[in-house]
Amino acid sequence: MKKFIQSLNIINLHLINIIVITGLSLPVGAATQTLKVGVLKYGTVNWEMDVIKHRQIDQSFDINIEVIPYASKQATLVAFHSGAVDVIVADWIWVSIQRHNQKYYSFIPYSTALGAVMVPAHSDTNTLTALKGKQLGVAGGALDKSWLMLQTLSKAKYDFDMSQHLTPQYAAPPLLNGQLQHNKIDAVLNFWHYCARLEAEGYRSIHSMRTTVNELLGYDVQLPMLGYVFNTPTNDTSIEMYKKFSQISHSAHQIMLNNDEEWQRLKPLMKVNDENTFIVLRDRYREGIPQKWSNFERASANVIYSILAQHGGQKLVGDHPRLAAGTFWPHVEY
Repeated sequence: MKKFIQSLNIINLHLINIIVITGLSLPVGAATQTLKVGVLKYGTVNWEMDVIKHRQIDQSFDINIEVIPYASKQATLVAFHSGAVDVIVADWIWVSIQRHNQKYYSFIPYSTALGAVMVPAHSDTNTLTALKGKQLGVAGGALDKSWLMLQTLSKAKYDFDMSQHLTPQYAAPPLLNGQLQHNKIDAVLNFWHYCARLEAEGYRSIHSMRTTVNELLGYDVQLPMLGYVFNTPTNDTSIEMYKKFSQISHSAHQIMLNNDEEWQRLKPLMKVNDENTFIVLRDRYREGIPQKWSNFERASANVIYSILAQHGGQKLVGDHPRLAAGTFWPHVEY
């Protein structure tokens, strides 16, 4: 009997060694669902993901969020389409186009932050019409949503056809900032965080895209253009998981909205060289945290989509002038 017990102890010791060496772990508690979130390597969504992981907010909801970085937007989209990741950040216009093409994705809000038309502090350009005859850098290309909205507003409200009376320069966001800083272009329409960096250096906005949205609609609304996108869940387990994901995001946003110390911890991730840039980026991010998501915001998005479809035509939305049904996931509202 003594030899038998010794043999069992040796077997148990070997099993423990196997677990330690191979990295296997014995099950503890309830199973945790994993959600793979694809992000641009240096995108601002990493700030929220970092808060979630540092605070273990995902674990408190029995979900493990695995953040997978990619070097480009295209790589992120390829990963999402192939199923390598479950969630990405995109705009609802893109989601609608995908749904019209029988790819049934859904959208929940992530950010209302939008860019602006920025000029040097000393510039005599103060209005959109003052851009006549000048060079405007445009991030995102000829079919960028902000650029299309700006053209539509300028033509409708100010009788100023930007396609005829100024020269757009399309390039990557950091390159456009550099061209403005070296006086190679007169103004730039860039994404919000690049505008924030310019603002920190003394550049000023002559027209924000939030103003553009509100003037096109004829009323004020804080409209999320960017959101988390995922395959529309078809069973109760998946529906519950994405509800939890929305709650996780909301919890992280509340920390980022109210906790200055958390931003101090995030500072190295933000790649800032001075305190002023850090503060402007923090404050503009906070301004973009969605506060309301209801039928009012969704109806406003439908109007904006129709305007963009009319102006951008087939190159933007194909043969689908209306936002696809189901674009906005119905299980999230606040």
